[in-house]
Amino acid sequence: MSAGFLLSFEGSEGCGKSTQIALLRTRLEAAGRNVVVLREPGGTELGESIRHLLQHAKEGAAMTPETELLLFAASRAQLVREKIRPLLESGTFVILDRFLDSTTVYQGIARGLPLESVRAINHFAIGGTLPNLTLVLDMDSATAWQRIHQSGRELDRMESQPQSFFEKVRQGYLEVAQAEPQRIQVIDAAVGVRIFIGRRNKTV
Repeated sequence: MSAGFLLSFEGSEGCGKSTQIALLRTRLEAAGRNVVVLREPGGTELGESIRHLLQHAKEGAAMTPETELLLFAASRAQLVREKIRPLLESGTFVILDRFLDSTTVYQGIARGLPLESVRAINHFAIGGTLPNLTLVLDMDSATAWQRIHQSGRELDRMESQPQSFFEKVRQGYLEVAQAEPQRIQVIDAAVGVRIFIGRRNKTV
């Protein structure tokens, strides 16, 4: 049995993660890999309930950044233990649509919560389960904000943030990537993941 692989996708709202994840999944499955895609928050029954509370429930309108942080961590802790670890142990290639770096960036850098506290909560939630590789899709914040607001669909709490928040998120991801270059790779969202993977010397 081949070893499992944990790959996370990160980036601001509107950067094209869903499209790139779908393209990569198709490519990996064509190569014979068993692939499972999970999203955050969510991925489990409990996590999906938390996702609704975080993104759409009217009760979440007055949610504080501290509460937001802990709810994301709770969803993540459940996902790691219920889904991610068993899948990796079975040799599955797991693709995550967001993981701990989203919390560092959104709640830590963009919301302004103490980074030391955010990192401690993150690491408690994941219990040492880190991605083998994290791909950050980088896009100009104005373009990302316009793409979301021109989509014609109802926006969730994060998507409804002003463009200045999107810019904080973008800069936050660049900071995180610079701090962990061995794990995190920044990709021009206009270029896409397929070209990036094609240029790597090894296949994920």
